[in-house]
Amino acid sequence: MSVRPGIDVFLEERKSLVRGARVGAVVHPASVRASLEHTADALAGERAFRLAALFGPQHGARGEKQDNMIESGHYRDPQTGLPVYSLYSETRRPTAEMLRDLDVLLFDLQDVGTRVYTFAHTMAYCMEACAAIGKRMVVLDRPNPIGGTHVEGNLLDPELRSFVGLFPIPMRHGLTIGELALLVNSEFGIGCELAVVEMQGWRRSMWFDRTGLPWVLPSPNLPTLDSATVYPGSVLVEGTMLSEGRGTTRPFELIGAPYIDARRLADRLNGLSLPGVRFRPAYFEPTFQKWAGVLCGGVQLHVTDREAFEPYCTGVALIAAIRAMYPESFAWRDPPYEYEYERRPIEILCGSRAVVQAMEAGAGPAHLRELWRDDVARFRKQREPYLLYE
Repeated sequence: MSVRPGIDVFLEERKSLVRGARVGAVVHPASVRASLEHTADALAGERAFRLAALFGPQHGARGEKQDNMIESGHYRDPQTGLPVYSLYSETRRPTAEMLRDLDVLLFDLQDVGTRVYTFAHTMAYCMEACAAIGKRMVVLDRPNPIGGTHVEGNLLDPELRSFVGLFPIPMRHGLTIGELALLVNSEFGIGCELAVVEMQGWRRSMWFDRTGLPWVLPSPNLPTLDSATVYPGSVLVEGTMLSEGRGTTRPFELIGAPYIDARRLADRLNGLSLPGVRFRPAYFEPTFQKWAGVLCGGVQLHVTDREAFEPYCTGVALIAAIRAMYPESFAWRDPPYEYEYERRPIEILCGSRAVVQAMEAGAGPAHLRELWRDDVARFRKQREPYLLYE
């Protein structure tokens, strides 16, 4: 049986939540029904309520911005004629003026189960904005593409809060976007008047390719479930001057730089015996972003057992290995990064200076796992009251 996403359940069974209301909707390209009809178009055709505005996160409501960290402007949607307010512009949160003529804000973004993915923080900002002026918010739930059973990584240090990490949760949190909304609303004191429209048919053990739903890339550089699978670790490469494969057809699976001997690196990484993954020597030439037009040596990550695979540990160990092998050439990326102008990108991505120090010391996988073992146990207990699915 196919999973029914929150938008389908809402339109077919739960419209009473907003009957007669003036509604705004936070959407992006993956905001689609199981039929592939876009959420904005489906909502615009309803008579039980009035869709009055759209809001777009990073990359835009319709996905018009293809590169990373490119702001979107405010405009009118060509399909519906409605105003589209960008939440990746001079503001990352809806203003009181944007929400003034609305009664309810619907949120329908496809998350990827990784703390640093900005859509979850856009959701939190929307919840805070609604709470501040007494507006209601409804989250239309969607699958966690990489499943709901695995949890990995350290809790975010509150001193390292940023737009890629607002709350003390692990890098791979194993929650749906609706479950995450319930947790942050209650545990971190947002206090928004919140409802979550649950999916039907989803189970925690389901990866996205078991849901029966069509995959629509949630952002331009997560084109496949494969890229989403490695993302909780490979995203750390954004905090370095290594290429994370942007500008190639395998972003976050290809990692490299011009100074790297591909075979030597692959041999070293495979020698770590990291579970569920093999590293293939690879050469690639990015067409944009870091090292554009320059031949890079590196590796491609091939996940051989996704249940055993530890993406965060793998990403940290990969960076530690490259830094140890090429200490004269390796470099951390300098700020600014995602609206942070002082702290190093790698620190806000990891959410822990201890993890960064372990990378700099060339720590192995066993030591890395110990760094977050207690954090994972603590978070598993904290999240239990907010789990909506078996």
